[in-house]
Amino acid sequence: MKLGSLRYLLKEGVKNTWTNRLMTIASVGVLVACMVIIGLAVMISENVNMAMGNLEKQNVVMAYMKDYSWALYGDNTPETTNKKEKPDKNGIRKSDYVIHSEAEALALCKEIEKIPNVASVTFISSAEGLETATQAMDESQKKYFSFLKEENGNPLSCAAKVAMTDMSLFDQTVKEIEKLNGIDTIQSNGDLAEKLAAIENGIAVAGIWIIAILMIISLVIVSNTIRVTMYTRKLEISIMKAVGATDTFIRLPFVVEGMVIGIISALIAEGLLYCCYRIATETIIKTFGNVIAFGEMAWLLVLMFLGIGILSGVIGSLIMISKYLRKEGSEFAAI
Repeated sequence: MKLGSLRYLLKEGVKNTWTNRLMTIASVGVLVACMVIIGLAVMISENVNMAMGNLEKQNVVMAYMKDYSWALYGDNTPETTNKKEKPDKNGIRKSDYVIHSEAEALALCKEIEKIPNVASVTFISSAEGLETATQAMDESQKKYFSFLKEENGNPLSCAAKVAMTDMSLFDQTVKEIEKLNGIDTIQSNGDLAEKLAAIENGIAVAGIWIIAILMIISLVIVSNTIRVTMYTRKLEISIMKAVGATDTFIRLPFVVEGMVIGIISALIAEGLLYCCYRIATETIIKTFGNVIAFGEMAWLLVLMFLGIGILSGVIGSLIMISKYLRKEGSEFAAI
């Protein structure tokens, strides 16, 4: 195709949007509404994911270790005991438990870190655990339990505070931790982890359906706009076919028209979404705290809108003009 012909076809496509400006405005309005809803769905999904991520960081598990306190206070079966080994004053032998020092506990934490899906591991000593527990007590309770700070009075074992990356793998990760030698019990909120994973999956599925439905609506709207343009130019199309114009030559102005509608809609939708999101977040921040800034998603959204607009325009116009050329264009060409 010659450059001059290409310029003519592009010009015709742009001119068609103005010639049928009422339908163009209607199409742009509907496309903008669809894009804004899609954009809001994306922003809501990202904010929910951020909030869920914060909850996941708080939903940690405590892996308690088989240390001296475990052997002394726990209702458990000791590790392989060496009967020849002399017990201490409490009747505990070193072979009765696994973790004999803080260095061994830290080494076990390193082993936990190697497990897939473990984001971080923090060592909590027996003293730190007791301090945290007593902070939740009132003054009278603290006095009553003051004996716990005496030697061998602390019943708490040292522990590893484990945060995970993907809560959908929660149970699998817990089982991997339990297999490690030196781990006694794991305290976790398994039900909360399942609920978090279910919420994330639900949001993802809902987002996909919303985008799919609105994409179909966009295609229908653009197709109807192109159909109106097509029927207003049906005599011109039949003449072009009669003089030997190819289907591609005839299609291009309509494709350009659809693309122009899509691009205009994308730019308007980006600006409108910014205004809507800014107004909404002013209230949300006061109530719930931080949200994702629009600037972090701006380029992604504008590219997504342009993609949706151009794709809707191209596919919608191609569907309509191809159908017309197959069924009706040939009849006019035969006149």
